[in-house]
Amino acid sequence: MLEVGTHAPAFTLPDQKGNLVSLADFAGKKVILYFYPKDNTPGCTRQACGFAQHYGEFQSKDVVVIGISKDSVASHLKFAQKYELPFVLLSDPELQAIQSYDVWQEKKLYGKVSMGVVRTAYLIDENGIIEKVMPKVKPDTNAQVLLEYLNQQ
Repeated sequence: MLEVGTHAPAFTLPDQKGNLVSLADFAGKKVILYFYPKDNTPGCTRQACGFAQHYGEFQSKDVVVIGISKDSVASHLKFAQKYELPFVLLSDPELQAIQSYDVWQEKKLYGKVSMGVVRTAYLIDENGIIEKVMPKVKPDTNAQVLLEYLNQQ
């Protein structure tokens, strides 16, 4: 995991509509960057819907929400439309951001070891510095925990 106080790695990736989005596009704003394993899976859907449910509150605090997985642009578009997700989903099939944010790790499931995205959230401040790191977040509470943290600021 990257550490609090370090500069957030730059990236440019396509969103669910195929538009290129860079972290630098959001300079001057706080950014929640959350990495998740796969569109349309139960945990990832609950996590995304949690961010969608609280999206207005994040917007009122001028906080940008971005989800990243290695799914395709087309998969992201279907996922966003199906659940009416109002925020940016970025496609990273080449693992550019996923690896630079150190969330591509060894995972064990039923005794089988494989590489995959570890569900992680980063809060990046207005100057591009990592303010909060949340490794192995719970999909059901990720958005709420971040909102509570922001409310204490």
